[in-house]
Amino acid sequence: MTNLQVSTQTVYQLWQGREAPFSKENCVKEYEQESWGDICVFNVTEPTLTVYPAQGENSGAGVVVIPGGGYVAEAIVHEGHKIAKILAAQGVTAAVLKYRLPNPATCTQPQAAPAADARRALKLLRQLAELYGINKDNVGVLGFSAGSHLATVVSLWKSADPEESPNFSGLIYGVTDLSEANLHWLEESLYFRKLTDEELAQNRLLDWVSQATPRAFLAHACDDQTCNVKESTLYAQKLLEHQAPVELHLFPQGGHGFGAGRPQDGTDQWLSLFVNWIKRNRQ
Repeated sequence: MTNLQVSTQTVYQLWQGREAPFSKENCVKEYEQESWGDICVFNVTEPTLTVYPAQGENSGAGVVVIPGGGYVAEAIVHEGHKIAKILAAQGVTAAVLKYRLPNPATCTQPQAAPAADARRALKLLRQLAELYGINKDNVGVLGFSAGSHLATVVSLWKSADPEESPNFSGLIYGVTDLSEANLHWLEESLYFRKLTDEELAQNRLLDWVSQATPRAFLAHACDDQTCNVKESTLYAQKLLEHQAPVELHLFPQGGHGFGAGRPQDGTDQWLSLFVNWIKRNRQ
């Protein structure tokens, strides 16, 4: 790959002067607050992409990191910047996405704004490929919890523009199954209404898995009381059924939201495993 022309992280306005789709005029103010043990961001209306360039030997891969937070906040440090710094130190260019949170006061279609931002982030990272030494055919997403749900959505719901779709996905304690609890969550926190029959079909994500689904890396703790481990095992099983590449790592303990992981329960292994997986499957 080409040599890097930048060595420190850079923040890019996601839509770069263009009006973000589904946005409407509002006076909502973004703010940061400690929650879940670290700084989280709330009321996001101005999405950004913070790129951490690969250090040392550049793998040529680029990853859009999508923090979780239930679509009500974003764990921008715990599941964003901390993750990106670790990936960059291991030779993977990582870009933290601060996406618009769904809110009827700020979005004409709240459910559509996060996915539009995730797709735009993939396209923008590819546009920056030469600057950061990235192979445009090796750009993926890495999502956590609700961010993993978002990463799954952009992996399965194909865009007309191939530059807006990932080549691979990292799905960490995510959501894939349209259970009764997950349907309630989507209606309460993403759509803000009952889903139509068409939307119900669209949100049965497991039904959208095919042989063409991007290769996936999954990690989950078996004692997760927020997102049941079956969310990952069901997705992995679907990929196997369709002969699509998948790697799954389960940890006996770790709960929900372990982020970069902890040595006491072994969850700190997953990031190195993920980087190894990326490098073994480089394009």
